[in-house]
Parts: sequence; C-alpha cells; structure tokens
Amino acid sequence: MAIDTGAAQNGHTSTLSDPQELFIGGSYRPAAENATFAVVNPMTGKTIYDCASASVGDYEAAIENAHEAFSSWKKTPPSKRRLIFLKAADILETYLTQDAPEILSSEVSATQAWIKVNILATAGILRETAGLVTHIKGEIVPADRPGTTILIEREAVGVVFAISPWNAPVNLTARAIATPLICGNSVVLKPSEFSPKCQHLVVRALTAAGLPAGSLNFLPTAPANAATVTEFAVKHPKVRRVNFTGSDRVGKIIAGWAAECLKQCVLELGGKAPAIVLEDANIEDAVEAVVFGGLSNAGQICMSTERVLLHNSIAEEFKAKLIDRVKGLKVGNHEEEDVSISGLYTPASAPRVLGLVKDAIAQGATMLCGDLRTAGPNNTILAPHILEGVTTQMDVFHKESFGPILCLTQFSMDQQAIALANNSEFSLCASVFSRDVMRALDVAREVRAGSCHINGPTVYIEATLPNGGTGGASGYGRFGGMAGVEEFTERKILSLAKPGQKYMF
Repeated sequence: MAIDTGAAQNGHTSTLSDPQELFIGGSYRPAAENATFAVVNPMTGKTIYDCASASVGDYEAAIENAHEAFSSWKKTPPSKRRLIFLKAADILETYLTQDAPEILSSEVSATQAWIKVNILATAGILRETAGLVTHIKGEIVPADRPGTTILIEREAVGVVFAISPWNAPVNLTARAIATPLICGNSVVLKPSEFSPKCQHLVVRALTAAGLPAGSLNFLPTAPANAATVTEFAVKHPKVRRVNFTGSDRVGKIIAGWAAECLKQCVLELGGKAPAIVLEDANIEDAVEAVVFGGLSNAGQICMSTERVLLHNSIAEEFKAKLIDRVKGLKVGNHEEEDVSISGLYTPASAPRVLGLVKDAIAQGATMLCGDLRTAGPNNTILAPHILEGVTTQMDVFHKESFGPILCLTQFSMDQQAIALANNSEFSLCASVFSRDVMRALDVAREVRAGSCHINGPTVYIEATLPNGGTGGASGYGRFGGMAGVEEFTERKILSLAKPGQKYMF
C-alpha cells in the first residue's frame, strides 16, 4: 500500500509545484532579474518547482533589512519573544497534517519516520529555545577601584548569517536560526538548494507567529551562484556572526573568508562516528543502536555511526546479529509503506558511496551485506553495505561516506579501541557499549568527541545540549542550550563611577 503524499492531505490543497520566492524584510519577492533554478525530486529526477535564486544585490537588501530590524527586535521584551516561539512551535506541528509530508517526501526522499522527526523535533527546538530567553543573564563583578560598580551584560551581536543543510532540513534550519533570534539578533538564512520549501516551513511558522518583518530573511540561491553570495554575506561588515552546518570542505572555505575579516563562526561539519563495543556489552542492545545510528536517513546524518569497533571475543556474535537485523529492514521508495531506508539526496551520491566500498574490498575488506548496485527510478536507492576487516589504510575508514555503510574493525584491548576511535580528523560524536558503566565512562572520556554516548546510538542530541565537534574536520563552536547563547551574544563591560573621583597618573 502506497503512502499518500499527493495533491491533498486532510483537505489541504497542494502548493508543491508553486514557485518559491525570496523572503526579505517581511515580504515575498522574486530574485533580481527574476533568476530561478529548478528544485528536483531526487527519487524521480523530475523538476518539482522553480525557486528564486538570490543575487548579491538581494543579499545586500536582506542584510540591510536585517540590520534595521535588529535595532527594534533586540529591545523586544523577553516574554513577547518567548510567546512568538511557542506559537510558532504549535503552528509548525499543524503542518504535519498539511503540506509538510508532501514537501519533505518530494525534496529529500524522507520516510514517514523522518518526516515526523523533522517536524516534532523542530517544535521541540522552538519550545526549548523559547525557555532560554530569560536565562540570557549578566553578572556584577566586585571592583578594586573605590566608588565603582562593574556590570557585565550579555547583548545580541546584530545580523547573523546562517547556512543550513538538506539532510534534516527542518530541524537543522531551526537550530541555525532559533538561538540567534531568541537572543535578539536578526538572521539572514541561506537554505540548501536541494530543500528550499522544507526549510521555508520554519520561516512560515515563525512569520505566522508574529516574528517582526526583517528579523528573519530567506534567500535560496542556485548552485552556480552559491559561492559568490556566501562570500559576500560572510564578509559583509554588517554581518556579525556566521553559522554553517555542512561538509568540512565548504566549512574550511567559509572559515577562511571569515578569518579575513576576523569574524566569529559556529561550524558544525562532518562526522565519522565510532561505536566501540567492549567484550562485556549487551550485544542485542549494541546491534540495535548501531543499526539505528548508522542507517537512519540512509546514513545521511553528520552523527551517523560509520566505524564499528568490535572486541575480538564478541565479533562473530555481533556480526551475525547485525546482518540479521539489517536484512530485516525494508529498503525502497519512501512512498511505499514500512520503508526504513529510502534514496540518497542526489544520484551523484550513490556512485561516490559505492566507490568507497569497492576501494575497501580491493584492499582486502570483506563485504558481509550489500549488492554494490543502485535502484529506483533515478538510481538513488542504495541497500545497506557492511564491511569487515576495514583497516586504517582504507579511505572508507577516514572519509565521511554519508551513505548506508557500516565498517567493522576488531581490537583486543581498550587502549587499542580508543586509538582506533581517535584515528580520525572528525570529532563530532561516538558511542561505547559495556555492561560496566564505569569502565565505559573511562573509555568515553578518552575518546576525542564533542559527545560520547554510553550504551546508546551516536545519533542522539537534544535541544538543550551543546552540540558540536572538538575541532578538525568536525568544526568548532556549539549549538544548543546556554552554549548557543554564548555563541550568539557578546559580553559587555559596563562600569559606573561615583562623582568626585580623582585619578592618579
């Protein structure tokens, strides 16, 4: 039975094929010279709609509008900001019975489970972020100088340029803009060219909830112009902060542009998450967590489990149960019922992922699961592939695959497992499995990662947590909770001196 993602849902009339315009200063408008680009359904290869393609001039207008809106938005009472976010969360949840399933299905081949995660987790992000608004606090510092009071306040910085990706398009968009906005900043958002309408859902909800005009601007851009407009925005003197979620390759470019003008960035880049399975682990639990962590959204998550490090004594049992669990997953077109793994986000991704698998096999790895083939009307569907005997000399051990690959490597001692986990440029997240929680905690503390989960999957984060890597190819800076507030506000020292002070010099 096929899942209905067609023209109408619960009485909602589809607008999927309607053109998508820019949103600048509270108004929708075409791009300069009416420039557009085609947004394509990755499963079918067919054009879904035409999207406005923002130019440098459009970005200039958006940044100026955001700069002007900042002066009033930063003064908005915290309770009013909170209510806007809470209302936006409620509005966003209604999209689950309107056009969100059709949009997510068409733009990013989202399964039904992934659609729900994107909408419900995003509503959670908005609600948690709303609660931060009264925690943006300063402090009073004792002064050595007589007759002096010192205040340290946290203040919004100004215009934030946010770039969010396609793979979890709704909640990663909310993450990119929510904390900057609740702190009183204004935002210029550049969505992925693969998922403009998915990401626009967050803009729609916040606007419908009463976010003031100019506080949030939405500027999709054609791939051919992406580098030009991004460099312009990053270097613009009225843009005070930049945040980017995406590949380490692009992150390095953005960091370079920001460095030219000494501009602060939050960069949440790639991952190559290891899962360490110690000899005393609960094997069933570890298998369940690895399959979820490695194959959710077809492995297209920055936190995806890609390297599974197995103690020699339990490797055979783990492999047998892993293969059995993976073979029970339904792979196919996400519009079919009960599909767990759908297509990749672009046809070009499949041969790249398979290239890593084939290279590893050529160097001695053994394929336990997989067929080295693509499927689907646009060759984007790729079954899970499990490799054993993966060594540190193989590209698949080091390069982020962003596909449904699990690489198995064995070890004999804890320190060897730690060394293997840390043999990576990536540092985003990891997992450790053991019945001895204190032992697992010792191992987790030695793994270089921004987060390490004991007896749980690598794919795990909550809106309150300071998500991010510890440098290298996973980037720097943190989203989430008070760590996010610190990234998108500035400390300001204010000193008050009593009249009649005399200064010696």
